Amino acid sequence: MKIKMSDLPGIGKRISMTTANDDQVVLIVHHTGLRELYFFDEDEEECRTGFSLTADETRELGAQLLGATYQPVDIDQMRMFKNKIMIEWVEVGPNSALAGKPIRESKIRTKTGASITGVVRGDEVVAVPDADFVIQAGDTLMMLGSNEQIAKLAQVCKGLGGL
Repeated sequence: MKIKMSDLPGIGKRISMTTANDDQVVLIVHHTGLRELYFFDEDEEECRTGFSLTADETRELGAQLLGATYQPVDIDQMRMFKNKIMIEWVEVGPNSALAGKPIRESKIRTKTGASITGVVRGDEVVAVPDADFVIQAGDTLMMLGSNEQIAKLAQVCKGLGGL
């Protein structure tokens, strides 16, 4: 991550961080303690989104980013699971072979090896949908499987492959 810091006379400091994906995060720290956080897409000059934080909110966010209340699984333990068990969320595109079909008819598990363990449709969340559940374009599927199985099902969801 590349970090640049510059003075903003009369305002405070500007801290720019460029991610590995070339996205940019800009933090403006005001002399008053107010912080503003802005997100930019790669090669974009216009801000994608931004928000303001009080000093207390900034400290809490920092504490959470540092793992104050949740520590992820040790990376060495995660490597053990890599290519064995993965969970991924993918949206079903309008050209997907899954759109408009029940899970049973699509034979997703048989053809890709991955399982659908949840579906988000608007404000509705369906945990472990049954075989007669009809998948619709715009649904977000929670998939469980190996990297290869997830990749196969994701391609189908995006309309880039058939079953």
